[in-house]
Amino acid sequence: MDGRIDDRWLEEWSEFDDEIQDLSKEIADNIKTAVRSKLNLKRYKLVVQVTIVQNKDQGIHVASRCLWNEKTDGYASCQFKDEKITASALIFGIYAE
Repeated sequence: MDGRIDDRWLEEWSEFDDEIQDLSKEIADNIKTAVRSKLNLKRYKLVVQVTIVQNKDQGIHVASRCLWNEKTDGYASCQFKDEKITASALIFGIYAE
């Protein structure tokens, strides 16, 4: 995520509504492609959730609940944060029989 978020997103947030949506979709697609290419997860469905928010001296908590098999399913998460913006990504791997 670090490479796609730069200073232009930090200027006037309201001017970039559509671009932020496109950026979050692009980041999610890039994460999914990278995970697929680096890991041999042919029988897994990957779900990626990216959240990008502007920091305004407030806290944020991103959570998710799923029903899954603890033996085969799993998730990973990562976060980017600086003084103006916070981005988090949740990646879920669900085994498909």
